Amino acid sequence: MAQTDCCGGYVSSIYISSIPTFLSWPDCPWMELMTNNLYCICMHVLSMDILNTYATRSSESVVTTVDVAAARELISPAGGHRYLDVRTEEELTRLGHLVEVDGSLNVPYMFITPQAGSRVKNAQFVEQVASLFTKDEQVVVVRPLILIVVVGCQSGKRSELACIDLQAAGFKNVKNMGGGYLAWLDHGFPVYHINHSPPAQGTA
Repeated sequence: MAQTDCCGGYVSSIYISSIPTFLSWPDCPWMELMTNNLYCICMHVLSMDILNTYATRSSESVVTTVDVAAARELISPAGGHRYLDVRTEEELTRLGHLVEVDGSLNVPYMFITPQAGSRVKNAQFVEQVASLFTKDEQVVVVRPLILIVVVGCQSGKRSELACIDLQAAGFKNVKNMGGGYLAWLDHGFPVYHINHSPPAQGTA
């Protein structure tokens, strides 16, 4: 005997079915009381299972977001974080990188298709990100994989979705840079281009 909970998960009724049948003997008030108490305990345990399922799923979708000033500190040499830009290569070429080009990590979260310039998700995003880091950088302890990384894009939308996907895949310590490239420019922080020219100050 089993039932499905509201989370779509599988809930076993082993607790209920394990109540000894002798507790159902007739004309025995204390047996009935014990049966009712055990039933309440079983329902409580099942409720906690459901709540734990909700909590686990919710934690996977909670993204830590930092502003661009904090992100800049984190991705500085003293901050110990890598910067992962999830914009397209075309965007990086046209608008520039937020860190030195040689230290830039780029895995597009979406691609722009020729059809009306629409975007499609990069199906290999998580695997491509993982391939950029050595086992030492991932700090592999079976699971999860701990990436010390700040993720950014043009405005902070794609990077937030990217963080959700990375966390769902088991990656921890992944931070989203709120506001993205546009907020970076608003703060007048430098932008680096592939020709290694002096960084542009607040220009696209």
